[in-house]
Amino acid sequence: MASLNNENERLLQNDDGDENFYDESSSPTFNQDYQQSPSRPRHVEGLYTYEEGISQTGYGKFHVFLVLLCGWAVSSDAVEVLSVSFLIPSASCSNDLNLSSSDKGWLNAIVFVGMMVGGYFWGSLADSVGRRSVLMWSLSLNGIGALLSSTSQVFWLFLLFRLISGIGVGGSIPVIFTYFVEFQPKNKRGGMISLLATFWMGGNILAAGLAWLIVPHENFGYSSPSFLYNSWRIFVAFCTIPSFTSAAIFFIMPESPKFLLQKGKEIDAIHVLKRIHHQNKHRNQFTTPLTEQLTVFIVDRHHFTEQLPLFILLSTTLRLFHKDLRRQTIILIIINFTLSFGYYGLFMWFPELFNRIDKYGGTPCDPGLINSTLNTTTDNSCHPPTNWVFFAGFMTALSNLPANIFTIFCMDRLGRKYLLASSMVLSGICVFFIWFVRTKVENLIMSCLFGLVSTVGWNSLDVLSAELFPTEVRSTGFGVQQAFARVGAILGNVIFGELLDVHCAIPMLLVAALLAFGGLSSLKLPNTAEIDIH
Repeated sequence: MASLNNENERLLQNDDGDENFYDESSSPTFNQDYQQSPSRPRHVEGLYTYEEGISQTGYGKFHVFLVLLCGWAVSSDAVEVLSVSFLIPSASCSNDLNLSSSDKGWLNAIVFVGMMVGGYFWGSLADSVGRRSVLMWSLSLNGIGALLSSTSQVFWLFLLFRLISGIGVGGSIPVIFTYFVEFQPKNKRGGMISLLATFWMGGNILAAGLAWLIVPHENFGYSSPSFLYNSWRIFVAFCTIPSFTSAAIFFIMPESPKFLLQKGKEIDAIHVLKRIHHQNKHRNQFTTPLTEQLTVFIVDRHHFTEQLPLFILLSTTLRLFHKDLRRQTIILIIINFTLSFGYYGLFMWFPELFNRIDKYGGTPCDPGLINSTLNTTTDNSCHPPTNWVFFAGFMTALSNLPANIFTIFCMDRLGRKYLLASSMVLSGICVFFIWFVRTKVENLIMSCLFGLVSTVGWNSLDVLSAELFPTEVRSTGFGVQQAFARVGAILGNVIFGELLDVHCAIPMLLVAALLAFGGLSSLKLPNTAEIDIH
């Protein structure tokens, strides 16, 4: 105990950011115990892991507000990603953006191009400057890009602003989950990350509901010979509200205490934990050694140096491919690519498929008369989509609810990788059978089933991605995974757009095969239930 007290005095006297102010080798007691129990050095009096420290703060009002705020931010990202699929049927008219099937594919894909760039850039930046500030900037950029896109009168300018919006979305998605997971004790982590992922469904429902309420009303908006601001543009403007409001609320939130420890700011981390404890327990006394001994977190401390941003970006990325992380990084890249190719390559096209079948009859792969008129031309008929199109989109979004409830309660019990594997294989089977549907009701049922089953996979992947990487590269790891996921989403949308009017059986079968392959690959991942995050 005397040696620990001496270390406490040295920490208090040298909290100046010097990377070498604490040398683990100087404490024989620490080293001996750490070797005996790397994950929980219980036998050293006064020495706690971060997991034990965060558990001491309790679970209450702070965490409720945290999940609502982070969930609202996740919803804002979902709204921006999925809103394009609901405006395409209206924006396709010849007196508006005049879109061909190829244009629609690129419009669906461009947000993912931005997310690919943004996910990598913002993720690495969050590991350097902090999670909270990156979230505020990326969410703001998302809203600004989307709001400007609603005023665009030509296709290329609309595409450019959607790209800017995508760069913002790409930053907020990985950092939100990183920020959120670092406040969670391990006994609640799986269920709470699944709960957070549920808000993606909420954003999907919100986007579908807003589209249903606004887009069919052609009398909404303003029109002149030189400027058009019609109902679908108003819909796009309304979709920016979640991103702007969540960015503003993050201003009052604390930085992640886990990140602060990573940067050597133990005192600041303890202040954040005291704040959490106060909000969760109110009048209860804060009796943990956190109030007195900074060595409480020393097992979570890593040396750090101030580096140039570009060097940080490269070094954290290369760290993901070191021997200890290489296997899980590569497997997660494969899973993210295949799941995104399959899910977004198909899901973003559902409203357009619903619209075609409603107008022309037929099936998803043979929508009536459309093949003879739309192979190489645009749909010049400017009749707005019927209520059935928006009803079908809304029900497809709502179909995710049972899967989200299931993962909240069963994620820790059944295991992440087994849920991920089974979900992706079953999703592939669902896609295969969409090829055989013959009516719009059958198409809706299969689309809902696909959305339900694939949601289990997405939630499981979110949990695994947040848990498998150590703190110093967690946001970067998430960002790299998201970058490859966006490549898959881009290719899925472009290939679907190019082949939809030629032979849609090809992309359908490709999606089914990739989903099954990605699901089986996930069986090679470790199970992360009930482990400490590093």
